Amino acid sequence: MLFLLVMLLVVILLITACALLGRGCGSLAEKGLRRTSPPTALRGFAATAGAGAAALYAWGLLGVAGAIMEAEDGGTDSAPNRACRTSGWLEREKSGNGIVDYSVSWVPLDYVCETKGGGSYTTDDVPGYVNPAVLGFGLAAAGCAISAGYVSELRLRGGGARGEGEARRSDAP
Repeated sequence: MLFLLVMLLVVILLITACALLGRGCGSLAEKGLRRTSPPTALRGFAATAGAGAAALYAWGLLGVAGAIMEAEDGGTDSAPNRACRTSGWLEREKSGNGIVDYSVSWVPLDYVCETKGGGSYTTDDVPGYVNPAVLGFGLAAAGCAISAGYVSELRLRGGGARGEGEARRSDAP
Protein backbone atom coordinates (compact mmCIF):
# COMPACT_ATOMS: atom_id res chain seq x y z
CA MET A 1 0.00 0.00 0.00
CA LEU A 2 2.83 2.40 0.88
CA PHE A 3 4.51 1.55 -2.41
CA LEU A 4 1.40 2.62 -4.35
CA LEU A 5 1.20 5.87 -2.40
CA VAL A 6 4.84 6.64 -3.16
CA MET A 7 4.35 5.91 -6.85
CA LEU A 8 1.25 8.13 -6.94
CA LEU A 9 3.28 10.93 -5.36
CA VAL A 10 6.01 10.44 -7.96
CA VAL A 11 3.48 10.84 -10.78
CA ILE A 12 1.91 13.92 -9.17
CA LEU A 13 5.32 15.51 -8.57
CA LEU A 14 6.44 14.87 -12.14
CA ILE A 15 3.26 16.43 -13.54
CA THR A 16 3.73 19.39 -11.20
CA ALA A 17 7.37 19.76 -12.26
CA CYS A 18 6.42 19.77 -15.94
CA ALA A 19 3.67 22.34 -15.36
CA LEU A 20 5.95 24.60 -13.33
CA LEU A 21 8.74 24.31 -15.85
CA GLY A 22 6.38 25.18 -18.70
CA ARG A 23 4.98 28.13 -16.74
CA GLY A 24 8.42 29.39 -15.76
CA CYS A 25 10.07 29.06 -19.15
CA GLY A 26 6.97 30.41 -20.89
CA SER A 27 6.91 33.58 -18.80
CA LEU A 28 10.64 34.10 -19.26
CA ALA A 29 10.57 33.53 -23.01
CA GLU A 30 7.34 35.42 -23.77
CA LYS A 31 8.97 38.80 -24.39
CA GLY A 32 12.57 37.75 -24.03
CA LEU A 33 14.53 37.93 -20.81
CA ARG A 34 15.76 41.49 -21.38
CA ARG A 35 12.30 42.93 -22.06
CA THR A 36 10.49 41.01 -19.33
CA SER A 37 9.54 43.09 -16.29
CA PRO A 38 11.36 42.19 -13.05
CA PRO A 39 8.26 40.80 -11.28
CA THR A 40 7.45 38.56 -14.27
CA ALA A 41 11.05 37.37 -14.49
CA LEU A 42 11.15 36.63 -10.76
CA ARG A 43 7.88 34.66 -11.02
CA GLY A 44 9.37 32.71 -13.93
CA PHE A 45 12.51 31.93 -11.95
CA ALA A 46 10.37 30.92 -8.95
CA ALA A 47 8.34 28.50 -11.07
CA THR A 48 11.50 27.04 -12.64
CA ALA A 49 13.14 26.55 -9.23
CA GLY A 50 9.93 24.96 -7.94
CA ALA A 51 10.04 22.56 -10.89
CA GLY A 52 13.59 21.59 -9.95
CA ALA A 53 12.55 20.95 -6.34
CA ALA A 54 9.57 18.82 -7.39
CA ALA A 55 11.62 16.79 -9.89
CA LEU A 56 14.42 16.10 -7.40
CA TYR A 57 11.97 15.08 -4.69
CA ALA A 58 10.35 12.68 -7.18
CA TRP A 59 13.81 11.28 -7.95
CA GLY A 60 14.39 10.64 -4.24
CA LEU A 61 10.96 9.03 -3.94
CA LEU A 62 11.90 6.58 -6.68
CA GLY A 63 14.78 5.39 -4.49
CA VAL A 64 12.40 5.01 -1.55
CA ALA A 65 9.92 3.13 -3.78
CA GLY A 66 12.64 0.68 -4.79
CA ALA A 67 13.55 0.05 -1.15
CA ILE A 68 9.89 -0.43 -0.19
CA MET A 69 9.35 -2.83 -3.07
CA GLU A 70 12.38 -4.83 -1.98
CA ALA A 71 11.26 -4.83 1.68
CA GLU A 72 7.74 -6.02 0.87
CA ASP A 73 8.94 -8.70 -1.53
CA GLY A 74 8.84 -11.55 1.00
CA GLY A 75 10.11 -15.06 0.43
CA THR A 76 13.47 -16.62 1.12
CA ASP A 77 16.13 -14.26 2.44
CA SER A 78 13.63 -11.47 3.09
CA ALA A 79 14.14 -11.01 6.84
CA PRO A 80 15.64 -8.62 7.70
CA ASN A 81 14.73 -6.68 4.60
CA ARG A 82 17.52 -6.30 2.09
CA ALA A 83 17.34 -2.51 1.95
CA CYS A 84 18.36 -2.35 5.63
CA ARG A 85 21.36 -4.62 5.17
CA THR A 86 23.96 -1.90 5.29
CA SER A 87 27.45 -2.28 6.70
CA GLY A 88 27.32 -3.56 10.26
CA TRP A 89 23.84 -5.08 10.09
CA LEU A 90 25.12 -8.60 10.80
CA GLU A 91 26.87 -7.45 13.99
CA ARG A 92 23.65 -5.75 15.15
CA GLU A 93 21.71 -8.96 14.51
CA LYS A 94 24.19 -11.04 16.51
CA SER A 95 24.13 -8.58 19.43
CA GLY A 96 20.33 -8.76 19.70
CA ASN A 97 19.74 -5.27 18.34
CA GLY A 98 18.52 -6.42 14.94
CA ILE A 99 16.27 -4.85 12.35
CA VAL A 100 12.56 -5.14 13.13
CA ASP A 101 10.81 -2.73 10.75
CA TYR A 102 11.20 0.19 8.38
CA SER A 103 9.54 3.55 7.88
CA VAL A 104 9.72 6.48 5.50
CA SER A 105 10.79 9.93 6.62
CA TRP A 106 9.07 12.42 4.30
CA VAL A 107 11.02 15.56 5.33
CA PRO A 108 13.92 15.07 4.94
CA LEU A 109 13.24 12.24 2.54
CA ASP A 110 14.82 9.01 3.82
CA TYR A 111 14.23 5.28 4.12
CA VAL A 112 14.62 4.53 7.84
CA CYS A 113 15.39 1.09 9.31
CA GLU A 114 14.20 0.55 12.89
CA THR A 115 16.03 -1.73 15.33
CA LYS A 116 14.89 -3.75 18.38
CA GLY A 117 16.38 -1.36 20.92
CA GLY A 118 14.25 1.52 19.66
CA GLY A 119 17.02 2.95 17.51
CA SER A 120 16.97 3.66 13.83
CA TYR A 121 19.27 4.48 10.97
CA THR A 122 18.88 5.64 7.39
CA THR A 123 20.00 3.83 4.29
CA ASP A 124 21.57 5.25 1.17
CA ASP A 125 18.53 4.54 -1.03
CA VAL A 126 17.92 8.28 -1.37
CA PRO A 127 21.01 9.87 -2.96
CA GLY A 128 22.84 12.24 -0.64
CA TYR A 129 22.39 15.27 -2.88
CA VAL A 130 18.58 15.06 -3.06
CA ASN A 131 17.60 16.62 0.28
CA PRO A 132 20.04 19.58 0.14
CA ALA A 133 19.16 20.26 -3.50
CA VAL A 134 15.40 20.13 -2.79
CA LEU A 135 15.94 22.56 0.10
CA GLY A 136 18.02 24.87 -2.08
CA PHE A 137 15.56 24.88 -4.97
CA GLY A 138 12.65 25.31 -2.57
CA LEU A 139 14.27 28.29 -0.85
CA ALA A 140 15.17 29.81 -4.21
CA ALA A 141 11.58 29.41 -5.41
CA ALA A 142 10.18 30.96 -2.24
CA GLY A 143 12.70 33.79 -2.34
CA CYS A 144 11.94 34.60 -5.97
CA ALA A 145 8.18 34.48 -5.39
CA ILE A 146 8.40 36.76 -2.35
CA SER A 147 10.73 39.10 -4.22
CA ALA A 148 8.31 39.25 -7.15
CA GLY A 149 5.51 40.31 -4.81
CA TYR A 150 7.74 42.87 -3.13
CA VAL A 151 8.90 44.39 -6.43
CA SER A 152 5.31 44.52 -7.69
CA GLU A 153 4.19 46.29 -4.51
CA LEU A 154 7.04 48.81 -4.77
CA ARG A 155 6.17 49.55 -8.39
CA LEU A 156 2.50 50.05 -7.54
CA ARG A 157 3.23 52.35 -4.61
CA GLY A 158 5.90 54.28 -6.47
CA GLY A 159 3.82 54.63 -9.64
CA GLY A 160 0.75 55.78 -7.73
CA ALA A 161 2.68 58.47 -5.84
CA ARG A 162 4.39 59.77 -9.00
CA GLY A 163 1.14 59.80 -10.91
CA GLU A 164 -0.59 61.92 -8.26
CA GLY A 165 2.31 64.35 -8.01
CA GLU A 166 2.49 64.79 -11.79
CA ALA A 167 -1.26 65.39 -11.94
CA ARG A 168 -1.02 68.10 -9.28
CA ARG A 169 1.84 69.86 -11.07
CA SER A 170 0.05 69.85 -14.41
CA ASP A 171 -3.14 71.26 -12.82
CA ALA A 172 -1.29 74.16 -11.15
CA PRO A 173 -1.49 77.54 -12.96
